[in-house]
Amino acid sequence: MSAPYKAYAYLTLAMVIVGSSAVAGTLMIYQLPVHLASALRFGLALILLVPLMLWQEKGIPRLRLQTHLLLFFQAVCGSFLFTLLFLEGLRRTSPASAGIITSTTPACMAMIAWIAFRERPERRALLGVACSIGGVLLVQLAQASSVGRDSVISSGAYGNVLVIGAVFFESLFLLLRKAMHEPLSPLTASTFVCFYGLLLFLPLGLSQAAQTDWSALSNEAWIAVGYYAFVVTVLAYIFWFAGIVSVPAGTAGIFTGVMPVSAVFLSSVFLGENIGRMHLAGCLGVVSGIYLICGTGRGTKRAVDLAGSKKGSSPFASAGFLLEHFLHLLHCKRR
Repeated sequence: MSAPYKAYAYLTLAMVIVGSSAVAGTLMIYQLPVHLASALRFGLALILLVPLMLWQEKGIPRLRLQTHLLLFFQAVCGSFLFTLLFLEGLRRTSPASAGIITSTTPACMAMIAWIAFRERPERRALLGVACSIGGVLLVQLAQASSVGRDSVISSGAYGNVLVIGAVFFESLFLLLRKAMHEPLSPLTASTFVCFYGLLLFLPLGLSQAAQTDWSALSNEAWIAVGYYAFVVTVLAYIFWFAGIVSVPAGTAGIFTGVMPVSAVFLSSVFLGENIGRMHLAGCLGVVSGIYLICGTGRGTKRAVDLAGSKKGSSPFASAGFLLEHFLHLLHCKRR
């Protein structure tokens, strides 16, 4: 297999795995409370991430206090609040809907960057934002129409709102990278964010662990936790960065459109979810939005260069921040 096609295969596999995170998360929280499940996930992921970081960095990196504080705040937004809202949303909505909505993070980042950083997007990016918003509205309408207008709050529509909140905090996590002045590899940043995420979930996680009947947990629950920690959090990360080293940023960003398609398909196959036309139309809207937003950054510059950039890069001019979004979904998320 030639190098470009091998890279495309790696990117596709990474996004298929990320799309499966909604299914794995649903199976995980059926039997485990959110804080405990999240603590287990981050703890298990660190078993692999820490040795990888030590191998890459030749030891524990010495970071400034300001960098640690910024990484902690990123963990609050991207690991704690994102995970909390996402998993609580999965309790109330379908994994297909959640997968489609979380794919709108590039559009959400575009809107926040426009308002907070005065970074005016190109027309094509604005059209991409509009397509993403339209896709989410279709998913919301599909959820509401399936249960009737009078029970929207108790239905998946409320869960969709929680997932939208998760997308907002995930976007804040990524935009905080612009405040990072100290050079930091993606692996090191992700390892520290996962560590702080574990600390945030640990207090209530330990309390929930004391109240959990461990003997009642099925093999399915343990498999879901292990899959979420090792496959979604670590393996997809390896696939993603194995692919982005040899393709332009815009091309890599477009592959993130595989993620909502994967979520919809896997939800139907493994959970028997009924996928309606509105879900498919919403998925198409979000994928179109990703294509339009990432298309503004097409060029010859490698995605790995953009992903490692700090200040001065725009979410509209490149897919760098988009790539970091899926990097986080992969292993913190993230990941």
